[in-house]
Amino acid sequence: MAFTLSDFDFELPSELIAQFPPAERTASRLLVPAAGQFSDLHFRDLPQLLSPGDLLVFNQTRVVKARLFGEKASGGKIELLIERVLDAHSALAHIRASKSPKPGSLLNIAGATATVEEKRDALYLLRFAGPATVFELMDAHGAVPLPPYIEHDASAQDIERYQTVYARTPGAVAAPTAGLHFDEALLDTLRAQGVHTAFLTLHVGAGTFQPVRGDRIEEHVMHSEWYDITPETVAAITAAKQRGNKVIAVGTTSVRALESAALRANPNANQGELLAPGADDTRIFITPGFEYKVVDRLITNFHLPKSTLLMLVSAFAGHDLMLKVYAHAIAQRYRFFSYGDAMLLDRAP
Repeated sequence: MAFTLSDFDFELPSELIAQFPPAERTASRLLVPAAGQFSDLHFRDLPQLLSPGDLLVFNQTRVVKARLFGEKASGGKIELLIERVLDAHSALAHIRASKSPKPGSLLNIAGATATVEEKRDALYLLRFAGPATVFELMDAHGAVPLPPYIEHDASAQDIERYQTVYARTPGAVAAPTAGLHFDEALLDTLRAQGVHTAFLTLHVGAGTFQPVRGDRIEEHVMHSEWYDITPETVAAITAAKQRGNKVIAVGTTSVRALESAALRANPNANQGELLAPGADDTRIFITPGFEYKVVDRLITNFHLPKSTLLMLVSAFAGHDLMLKVYAHAIAQRYRFFSYGDAMLLDRAP
């Protein structure tokens, strides 16, 4: 079946877009479709849905304070969103200004001088004069880049809650939101019952919010994101598969990294490993018809209409099922998007 953009559209009441996180991470709701039925649970119920030996794969990227403000040499105000830090003093960034800066322009960003080296598609290559590194500049002067559908400025609560409790590697401009539902107590409970955990890194970019504009979805150009999967995580996945247990991706970002690595040339394939360890960039665009190779189950939030993430989830669980899931979630007043509720999905046969 050939899908068009309208196949991934739905009407969402604006009041269901979560503007703030729940008081407790595990208090969010959890929708579980199985055997033609819908179970309306809470995230704290997750342990009863998993088996000893199952493997949860988390994205340990850390959201950075990537939104910075400054001015051009002319005095015009600008806003930066650091998309990717290249080294201590270089970064790729989105720039919002009344007039786009040209290569060679100087920008004053929180007291530091940045030179516009060149433009790369929608991004600008910036070179910051020392002594502060780009990460130090963001940490001291930046703001958490909340998604465009969250209508308040980032607060102290957002600095804590728009971050997973296991975040380690700085570099994301958006949170891997399925992981926001876990707290340390839940992780301890899962490990105590024999559920295994593994970690990877995929730095979520602002492109995750980029809409699909044309009705022919195959013409959409995906944004690029950097990921890294360790040999230890590959070994944990291989072991889970050999035990007959499930590999459960926590979030679509974990899916993107795992399935991207499975598509790479794998010198260890003769050892039974499904994916290649290491770091790479991915532009993977998963739509219905995609053949999943690694992920058996998926924990994910509810995604935007017409989004690439909704297409990924539809490819995983089945398009018809996702239409029913979203209709049920709206009727039952689930909370949507980054600070919203979650669902646990099985891969369609």
